[in-house]
Amino acid sequence: MGVRVRQKNGEWWVFINHDGKRKSKRIGPDEDLANDVAAGIRRKIGLGEFNMDKKKPVAPTFKVLAELWLTLPHDQKDSTLDSYRHYLAKHIYPALGGKRVDEIKRRDLKVFLDRLLTNGLAPASVHTARAILSNVLNYAVDLETIETNPMRDIKGGRQHKKNDLPIEPLTEEEADLLLTASKSYLGGAYYPATLTLLRTGMRIGELEALQWGDIDFNGRFIEVRRSVRYGRVTDTKNRLRRRVDMTPALADTLQALRVRQIKAALKAGRPEPEWVFEGKRDERLNRSTYRLALRQCLKLAKLRQVRIHDLRHTYATVRLLRGHNIGDVSYQLGHSSIQITYDTYGHWLPGRFKRETDDLDRVHPTAPQAHPIDSADKKSNDIKH
Repeated sequence: MGVRVRQKNGEWWVFINHDGKRKSKRIGPDEDLANDVAAGIRRKIGLGEFNMDKKKPVAPTFKVLAELWLTLPHDQKDSTLDSYRHYLAKHIYPALGGKRVDEIKRRDLKVFLDRLLTNGLAPASVHTARAILSNVLNYAVDLETIETNPMRDIKGGRQHKKNDLPIEPLTEEEADLLLTASKSYLGGAYYPATLTLLRTGMRIGELEALQWGDIDFNGRFIEVRRSVRYGRVTDTKNRLRRRVDMTPALADTLQALRVRQIKAALKAGRPEPEWVFEGKRDERLNRSTYRLALRQCLKLAKLRQVRIHDLRHTYATVRLLRGHNIGDVSYQLGHSSIQITYDTYGHWLPGRFKRETDDLDRVHPTAPQAHPIDSADKKSNDIKH
């Protein structure tokens, strides 16, 4: 009697001999997984919970279980769950949604993740897909629908380190050219938004969600309170509010924009707008629309094409290259720690601290000086030897 693990024809099996009955279960090529299954069965036998005659109910499909898992309480923000739904619908359901969870094998998952990579999905996105699969399958283990998670030890993709991401900021001169071009494009309709991104380093979602009540013109700062993700207004990325300083030029530009909006609202007989940056058809600016405008402004300025997020990188690198305090830059960007700022932008500042290093060669005024007699004795000894 007992539970044993054996290899047969290149695959691992678990053999069970209990209550005078025998049963076998094919696990696959993973010996560690077979040992885990065997350990789980031994534990159930020890607790009196294992029944050789008990028939397991038909397992649900992955899609049914995933939808149930999404309804559970989660620590993640609503925008994160929206992102999970997007990945499930676009990538995971077409391949695995119709399969019963007890039929999904390790090989199926590995092939699926590898296919995402070969089809050009970013490694970080594959990493997210892997995390979703693992979470849903862990839930299946908790429900005892499956005995172990076949996702275990599968490395599908990897999470990017910050300094691995393609960062292509504009130079200070290029940023000025972009601003000049945006003043002439469509009568300067997108100039205030572009100036805000370049002078505050705000994320595009934070820009979309900016309301006039968030701006203090007397104190010259913007309180970043919310963001837009997947079309929904939600918390900021790290759920923290922060105050971002405005330059005088930015404050003047936004004040002028406010006056124009109020005049237009009065003329049209409608309430004053709530959102700082309005859209042509929507009540607030849409990032897809702004992306097209940025593309045209870059083309007009005869600059290379960069992403909206690279305007945030431009803000950071310009400030750091000017020698501004990295702690303040980190706070203004809304990074959860200064280490993120170092990891992201440190390699963009070669030789930045060379002057400070060279300072080590200078004798500090308070450093102890060699005594004249000691110096004379040393010179005398040097002559003797």
